[in-house]
Amino acid sequence: MIVGHLKPVPDVAASIRGYGKVLVLGCGGCVTVCRSGGAAETEDLARELAHPRHHAGEPPGLATATIERQCESDLVREFLRVPAGIEAVLSLACGAGVQIVADVLEPLPVLPALSTTFVGGVDEPGVWAEKCRGCGDCLLGRTAGICPIARCAKNLLHGPCGGSQEGRCEVGAETPCAWAKIHARLEKQGRLALMEELVVERDWRAAGGGGPRSQSRTGVASAVPLAGGNPVK
Repeated sequence: MIVGHLKPVPDVAASIRGYGKVLVLGCGGCVTVCRSGGAAETEDLARELAHPRHHAGEPPGLATATIERQCESDLVREFLRVPAGIEAVLSLACGAGVQIVADVLEPLPVLPALSTTFVGGVDEPGVWAEKCRGCGDCLLGRTAGICPIARCAKNLLHGPCGGSQEGRCEVGAETPCAWAKIHARLEKQGRLALMEELVVERDWRAAGGGGPRSQSRTGVASAVPLAGGNPVK
């Protein structure tokens, strides 16, 4: 899932300064799961922003709404009803959701209340950890289901660096070395020979180096990527 966290409330309040009426818009997707942008968080934020301590003058009028996903333009067009008099939208979605809503509601200003942090998963209840960078050329089959691009501090592809000691990363004793974990799991699987295979230089255009990426769902055959990471239609 995409994980995000609420910006400092004073910063959010400053971003809506000067607007008379603002729609605080929640998202029912990923940010609901990580408890940063769902309906409950939207109502909590609106109540907090309504407090005079966050404003030099009169607080803006605040309306609230939550839609299933802000990252799909058809859902935004179909289900979002912007109340009369709204001068700006404060979005509690990821960066993709903010941009989609801004495209649909143009020229109405759409402002982010969250900072998008990473694509992650739940290792334990209430704790989300980064797992994927969306590199466009997944290598998890070679690395025992552990991504060195997202989970190695140096994004190394060929094994651990010299700073790896006793299974820990040099950036901090609390950080496990991704390649130590990969080695241990491959050993359990009887696939350590993969560590000796040469990994050819990656084409990082699939990771966005060739410009913004897009993908069209037209069947299995369409999933063959082009050089820039875009699939053949």
